[in-house]
Amino acid sequence: MENSQLLSRRPTRGGDGKIRWVYEMSLYKNPTVFLLVWKIFFFILVGIFAVTMIADAIEWSDFFPDRFLNDLKFLAWFLLGMTVVVGLGYLLYAVIMGGKYIVEFEMDERGVLHRQTAAQAQKARTLGQAAMIGGIGTRTPGAFSAGMSAQRTEMYSEFAKVRRVKAHPRRNLIKVNELLGHNQVYVPAEDFAFVYEFIVAHCPNLKK
Repeated sequence: MENSQLLSRRPTRGGDGKIRWVYEMSLYKNPTVFLLVWKIFFFILVGIFAVTMIADAIEWSDFFPDRFLNDLKFLAWFLLGMTVVVGLGYLLYAVIMGGKYIVEFEMDERGVLHRQTAAQAQKARTLGQAAMIGGIGTRTPGAFSAGMSAQRTEMYSEFAKVRRVKAHPRRNLIKVNELLGHNQVYVPAEDFAFVYEFIVAHCPNLKK
């Protein structure tokens, strides 16, 4: 029996003082995972496009405004195509994962741990490895980066290092962000305020 089957769906404090719960999210109804993957591809694409634009501006004396506008139009079509491809890939991911993202949380006064269940973590690592191999074979940096992200099936945020906490109640999501780390804490609606206030109260270095 998996540990997730033993955990409560609602945050519950154990005998060791730690608060634990398991959250089951619909990959079809909640867009958080899709948006995360889309952002990875988006920033990589924009970075490559920016370098190309700078090179064109140096090479072509008539870059502004016609060539610049044409490049922007190309970027817009490319982003549209990228969104379609990412959407199809996400649907495949959702089907393989059984339509659910199941994650366990463990929280105390020092920090919060976000961890996929063992069965889902294994699937995620397998998909991530396939994406990385595909990215190398097709020379697609976005696919390789998305594959690397899929390899990470757990993340710990130490509250002393957290700089920003953002609440998204409609998605049952609390973003706990360090300088280089971005954790996503999912909480049922009835306990959302409690967990959010607990995290904020224990993060001494939040940006005002």
